[in-house]
Amino acid sequence: MKRVVLASITSAAIGAAALGAGYYAGTMQQPAASAQMAASAPTASMPRQDVEAVVRNYLLENPELILEVQNSLEKKQAEAARQHVKDIIASNKADIYNSSHDAVFGNPDGDVTIVEFFDYNCGYCKRALPDMQAILRNDPNVRFVMKEFPILGPDSMRAHIVAQAFKALMPEKYPQYHELLMSAPDRATEESAIADAVRLGADETQLREKMQRAEVRGAFQDTYQLASELNITGTPSYIVGDELVPGAIGAEGLIERIAAARAAAKTN
Repeated sequence: MKRVVLASITSAAIGAAALGAGYYAGTMQQPAASAQMAASAPTASMPRQDVEAVVRNYLLENPELILEVQNSLEKKQAEAARQHVKDIIASNKADIYNSSHDAVFGNPDGDVTIVEFFDYNCGYCKRALPDMQAILRNDPNVRFVMKEFPILGPDSMRAHIVAQAFKALMPEKYPQYHELLMSAPDRATEESAIADAVRLGADETQLREKMQRAEVRGAFQDTYQLASELNITGTPSYIVGDELVPGAIGAEGLIERIAAARAAAKTN
């Protein structure tokens, strides 16, 4: 992939440099400091292929220029991607922070919100559970929004449907239910999720009836759409402030993002 990128950069650099060299040669007087440079410099009257040959030879003799161009391009692309994420977050605040399908842990009026996209069968999400618990235990001003994002197969989808039904029936016990599912060593399935729900006091008949409701079965569509716009393809993924943070970065990494979000809020 890097070879393709470098080849494209080289081709573009040669073309741009050739045009630029031809322009400058035709419009500016070169100092007589180097006879060799003057002799080999492209001129406006040279055929394009000759100009490109001169520029190509120069780049081959100075390959570090290609790396400079590549680094500059990558920085511009990264900045464009960050701005794209900021724009999407800014235009989808209601769906991101206040969706009726999402559970909220911690302080509902916290000054910093962390949005987590998770799947009950994601091993990294399971290992990230203690990170959230530690942050909520030590920082009373953080709000966690939990976006159920079942992407790891049919078992995950069915387990999340059970979770949505349980949350609708027993919202006060959902944090306990979430912890139970995330702490389980085995793969979550519809059967195991129902068993855990019944263990916490849910009526199985009511639960199964709720699971058939359209608002429960379609609860994840907005999350899928949002994830698509943000190019989220894995779990866990977080939104902290106006930043998208892919992957399990640990409690310390999240704490750093929380501090940055608070600092940014003070300057705005």
